Amino acid sequence: MLIATDSVTGVRTCHDAPVPKIIGTSLAEHREKVRAKLFGALSQLMAESGFDTITLAQIAALAGVGRTSVYNHFPDKEAMLVAFIEHETEVFLDDLRLGLDQIADPQEQLRAYVREHINLTPSYHLAPGPELRSVVSFTTRARLRDHVTQIEGVLRQILADGIASGRFPEQDVEAVVPLINACLIGRVVPEGETERGRVIAATEAFVLRAVGVSADADAIGA
Repeated sequence: MLIATDSVTGVRTCHDAPVPKIIGTSLAEHREKVRAKLFGALSQLMAESGFDTITLAQIAALAGVGRTSVYNHFPDKEAMLVAFIEHETEVFLDDLRLGLDQIADPQEQLRAYVREHINLTPSYHLAPGPELRSVVSFTTRARLRDHVTQIEGVLRQILADGIASGRFPEQDVEAVVPLINACLIGRVVPEGETERGRVIAATEAFVLRAVGVSADADAIGA
């Protein structure tokens, strides 16, 4: 219901106003579903063009969400980007940790880490156009770095456990972690099952060699 006052007569009148359609059974569920639609649209657009060229209007249109409604969730597209990456990182880490909990051997955990990292949806690593860090604010760059730090923490723990158990030789974990992730982030692998499997296996072997696992030990573990 809208209440309007005539500027001339001063008479107040009431009018029915359009009520936004609620998706789901509660406002909280509605917000989650709208955010999911916005994230899906952002991910799709980032796969097609650079983040710097994307507008909130494009995101809203593709998501089927009213443009003004977007501002109920995010003040600008950088805030949406941060929320999207935080969401993707949380899901990735939950799945990764769940899988690693089922594996006792640090070498096999490292293999699993490599596989999961390669299979990670690369939309925010491989977006066309300028690299994300060059087109966002300093504050956003710092927050984007946070998601990398969280993932690095998992790898750091795998390496530390492997060294403690004797499965990996002594090494500078702090130096090794970013080197491993540098060769995994944004890695493009073939779509075909056979070729994809070959590339992933080769990457696993490369990373294991990088942390000092001998070829013979790697073969036994495989």
